[in-house]
Amino acid sequence: MDKLYTVDYKSPIGILEIKGTDQAISSILFVEREVMENTLQENTPQVLKDCLAQIDDYFKGELHEFTFPYVVNGTIFQQSVWNALKGISYAETGSYKDIAISIGNEKAIRAVGSANGKNKLTIVIPCHRIIGTNGKLTGYAGGLWRKEWLLQHEQKVKNTRL
Repeated sequence: MDKLYTVDYKSPIGILEIKGTDQAISSILFVEREVMENTLQENTPQVLKDCLAQIDDYFKGELHEFTFPYVVNGTIFQQSVWNALKGISYAETGSYKDIAISIGNEKAIRAVGSANGKNKLTIVIPCHRIIGTNGKLTGYAGGLWRKEWLLQHEQKVKNTRL
């Protein structure tokens, strides 16, 4: 079994805990603590260093798509939802219904919401871009205030580049 490494990133909206192996990232999640516990070490794999650099570029407004390798573990349905989420462009939004339709299961809106909530690659698989069909913010594992910040950040970056 591959060794799992953990490193923290201090974002403007809290600490992201990043986990991965020598080959790929498996988790990027906000953690509710003030102190970074996991710092870069001499033996930190390059993939984690690349992930940190790209996450940093995202928060600086310099990166819109991530290219480091990652793995997602979930059911076939969850993976289809996560793949559909990747189709929502930077600074754009969609709804659970949009995702359900895009995966060919229009009635699976609640199941899409459940799969969305199990996404372990926050920001990279952009679950923060899902809003209610009424245009209002809906649940986000990292907290609605973070979701709102991420959406505003992307809009601001997009608008300054136009």
